[in-house]
Amino acid sequence: MAKPSVLVVQHVEWERPGRILESLQDCGLGVDIVNVVDRKKPDLPAPGDLAGLVLMGGPMGAADYDRHPGLKAETKLVKAALAANLPLLGVCLGHQIIARALGAAVTRARQPEYGISPVRWVGDDDDIAMWSKSTDVLQWHADEVSLPAGAKLLARSRRTRVQAFRAGSALGLQFHLEVTLPLFDEWMDQPEMVADMDRSKLEEIREGLVETMPQMQPLADSIFSAFAARCLTFAGQAG
Repeated sequence: MAKPSVLVVQHVEWERPGRILESLQDCGLGVDIVNVVDRKKPDLPAPGDLAGLVLMGGPMGAADYDRHPGLKAETKLVKAALAANLPLLGVCLGHQIIARALGAAVTRARQPEYGISPVRWVGDDDDIAMWSKSTDVLQWHADEVSLPAGAKLLARSRRTRVQAFRAGSALGLQFHLEVTLPLFDEWMDQPEMVADMDRSKLEEIREGLVETMPQMQPLADSIFSAFAARCLTFAGQAG
């Protein structure tokens, strides 16, 4: 019988798992990457057949079922994963899909966040080692979530109240620790990512990302390695 693997759900080609994939592979975990966002009835595995589930970002809304019907199936899978205690990680849109599956509201932010800005850590979590009370991170979102009932708030920012939360086996991150510099450069080649942003602003964000990497990298490695360890443990239990 094949060992369970981690399912990574992408929503667009360029929002790839980056450092998350590296951490999973470093733990020797198998990884399957799929994009089902535009399929009405995608064939998704049951949580018991997985070692973990990762939901990546994307430009669509978490409840945009009419244009992207696969999001409905993803939300259903999230609910089943939470019930099965499957390790679950959501980034940006993925964070919003998890929050919505837990009954939280997903709304348009009063002011979008793009670029490098700090999040303030306000809660403890076994998977997050905090070396300081705030961390500069890469933000790229126009929607935000309310805190799901029963979830623990981990981080917030001046513009966005819920930047990270823990709810059972799920960890939601509104910001992008997974992005490496080469991956960011790919983002900048996508018109959908840089619409209405002038070149000087994009160059400023890139320079900020380079400066921020030394503090982002250890945090990303810590969070994603801890998630991978959870997946490895879950896979061992399933086996």
